[in-house]
Amino acid sequence: MLCLYCTHKLLKRLNPDVLETVSSTAKLGNWYATVLPWRPQVAMLVNERTLLPVLIPLAPAASLAVRFPAALTDILAAHGVPRSFIDSEVREMQVVKYGKTQSRSVVGIMTEFARLAEGYRVHDKPTELVELSLKLARTPCSPLYKGPVSPERALKELTNHGAAA
Repeated sequence: MLCLYCTHKLLKRLNPDVLETVSSTAKLGNWYATVLPWRPQVAMLVNERTLLPVLIPLAPAASLAVRFPAALTDILAAHGVPRSFIDSEVREMQVVKYGKTQSRSVVGIMTEFARLAEGYRVHDKPTELVELSLKLARTPCSPLYKGPVSPERALKELTNHGAAA
């Protein structure tokens, strides 16, 4: 099961049934999601465990959860994650539950990623959301300072551990 903890703005767009407490069954765990008010609008999803960002077009918003596994597959493959891990994650995403954001730390990281992404768009002009997601994943994040430091390294650490298990 995939658990998407969404910001109020995104929940208003999706209008799903919202549960108080839910937890993902996938190895990566829960995901947080928000809307970036770009033209066209973009959804930013950030993994609670690794802080890995995934940017995908928001429209059509109603199919966001259905489109997310394919976008995640592209990002994980670009990071060199083993196919067996990717397939396992996607299998766990067949059922989606929604909740309100709970971790202020992850919401803060999403805010910082949004600012950085806007700066990268203006100055570096990345042409693909995958490219922008990969660039954000190299950003040092304070919740990860005692360990892998960046989402990219946290993902490598998790998937290497997952491959050996």
